Amino acid sequence: MIMVPITKPMMSENEAEAARRVILSGWTSQGPEVAAFEKEFAEYVGAPYACAVSSCTTALHLALLAVGVQPGDEVITVSHSFIATANVIRYCGATPVFVDIDPVTFNMDPKLIESAVTERTRAILCVHQIGMPCDLAAIVEIARRYSLPVVEDAACAIGSEILWQGQWEKIGKPQGDIACFSFHPRKVISTGDGGMITTASEEWDAKFRLLRQHGMSVPDTVRHGSSQVIFESYPIVGYNFRMTDIQAAVGREQLKRLPEIVGKRRELASRYKSLLAETPGLGLPKEPEWARSTWQSFCVRLPAGSDQRQVMQSMLDIGVATRRGVMCSHREDSYPANTWLCAGRIGEGGCTTGSCQCLRHSQEAQDRTMILPLFPQMSFEQQDYVVKALQDALLHDALELCVS
Repeated sequence: MIMVPITKPMMSENEAEAARRVILSGWTSQGPEVAAFEKEFAEYVGAPYACAVSSCTTALHLALLAVGVQPGDEVITVSHSFIATANVIRYCGATPVFVDIDPVTFNMDPKLIESAVTERTRAILCVHQIGMPCDLAAIVEIARRYSLPVVEDAACAIGSEILWQGQWEKIGKPQGDIACFSFHPRKVISTGDGGMITTASEEWDAKFRLLRQHGMSVPDTVRHGSSQVIFESYPIVGYNFRMTDIQAAVGREQLKRLPEIVGKRRELASRYKSLLAETPGLGLPKEPEWARSTWQSFCVRLPAGSDQRQVMQSMLDIGVATRRGVMCSHREDSYPANTWLCAGRIGEGGCTTGSCQCLRHSQEAQDRTMILPLFPQMSFEQQDYVVKALQDALLHDALELCVS
């Protein structure tokens, strides 16, 4: 039996040696490696500024604080995302206002944004879901009309591109206002964990750097490198959201191999589409002509009537790991009534159950989609095994449905 994991970070002796070098240097916390990683990442995406932090969650939290989100405010976003997207809004004391997704791209439907704008709206938090760029041009146009900042949750989109005014641009080059990335092991490149914030605003970048290090007026790198005694101060309440130099050293090596990783992912995604094209009832992901996905995940829509859990279990029984479709935050116990709103029910305190008509496409995507294994080291033999496992599981599920 072939064992196929859902994903696997692509690392080598280069990353191990980079970590070893930093460990033996005596400086392992935030320092020169972090600064170098920030510079190289900014150059890669084409952003004036990049600030490394401990995770994409902390990146999103700092981004919302920087654009001025405060208690009592509202932030327009999607429920159909990892729960951190909604959580960071609540960290700020604000209320998430969920809009539904485009069922084809699994991203925020721009046509629904204006109905969600109120006098309390302070930002739009869009998501480039599973590596597929959202319709950023439409979202930014609406945001500018209402003078709202746009924060991009680009956790899965390192290496993704968007056609912007006739030119292919990397996600992270500030077309909106701030973009936030993840280096979790399930993402395109990894530092074990960690995040990055890119922006064109010098003021916001300075705020990120102040807030990520306890609000310390003078970074410890400056104090340690000074020939004069320096006493730091703490003018604001900050956080410990720093990345370590060990992580940054690994990230610098990962960044070097990013083009290879993205290229391999795109090749495998194309091959999945070809191999699964004739599978009855199976919905395959589509890439808009203005987007180039990293294919951080390959998400398929199961045939109508399929038992999502049973199909996944059948595949797991023969060694193929899968994941259900992207979750919906509004269905979790941590999001009871009155902790969120949806675009169709502004002012009514949100829906009271996990079945919300105004988030129908989001719920259907969670219930009827499934993520297949995809990682750059994946062999064609492993991919063929996954395809056969899925087709066999669907056939078995269909037969059981007929019998019942």
